Amino acid sequence: MSAKTTTVRLTPRERFARGLKYSTVGPYDITRGAAGLTAQSVGASAGWLRDRYRSGKLREDLEAAQDVVASELAAAQEVIANLPQAFQEARRAKRRPRPIVLVAAGIGVLAVGAVTFSIVRRSMRPEPSALPPSVEVTQRP
Repeated sequence: MSAKTTTVRLTPRERFARGLKYSTVGPYDITRGAAGLTAQSVGASAGWLRDRYRSGKLREDLEAAQDVVASELAAAQEVIANLPQAFQEARRAKRRPRPIVLVAAGIGVLAVGAVTFSIVRRSMRPEPSALPPSVEVTQRP
């Protein structure tokens, strides 16, 4: 009987799995498997893009995107052209708050602070117990 050895080529996925399984050839197989999987996915993506471009869908998508970008760019240029006028209008419309509003806001802040202080102070005092003391206090002569 003669022993026949056949060389079996591993796919990148199988090589990656074998690299994870065995510790002696692990780093080598993991690296080769990951590189192979990456190469396969890049090739598949390139083929998909090539097919989409050939079918015309990608070309139409690119043309539509170019139209959208052109219209957005025109709108942005218009906004930038009107910016100085908008700044001037914003400076004219600036008003100072009335003093009465500031006084009312100050009084409100003080009132809230006083109420908070009184609540915190009351909560710090121990409440007197309604029960008689548990230990009798006796005076020494």
